[in-house]
Amino acid sequence: MSPNSPDTHPTAASVPQATPSPLALPTDRELVLRVMPMPADANGNGDIFGGWIMAQVDLAGAVLPMRISRGRVATVAVNQFIFKQAVSVGDLLSFYAHVTRVGNTSVSVHVDVFAERNPANPQIVKVTDADLTYVAIDREGKPRPVPKP
Repeated sequence: MSPNSPDTHPTAASVPQATPSPLALPTDRELVLRVMPMPADANGNGDIFGGWIMAQVDLAGAVLPMRISRGRVATVAVNQFIFKQAVSVGDLLSFYAHVTRVGNTSVSVHVDVFAERNPANPQIVKVTDADLTYVAIDREGKPRPVPKP
């Protein structure tokens, strides 16, 4: 074989690939929930139900609005919800939130969800992000003003 024959060209497997920089958990947002899904939370394919993840995001998203409004809140809108990667049994999920808007009766938040996988060779991946809006409510469930700082 000559050095110029097609059989001597490097294959994709032999070409060094840049390794992506490892993802780290955020430090600029507040950790509002950490949970590990269990087998009962999985669908027939072994992935965690999207609805289960949505419920956890709703709980996590309500933490900051409850603090800001100093009382009860209700979810009024899920403005955006993106499943970026599947979640598996045994993934440790961390939910980070930050407030994006405070209105007269409502508080909007952005929630990022990260999975810590494979404890023997740890890997962190972003699995979900969402934007939600909560409304402050009184004892009768009617909207009430969010206290000003």
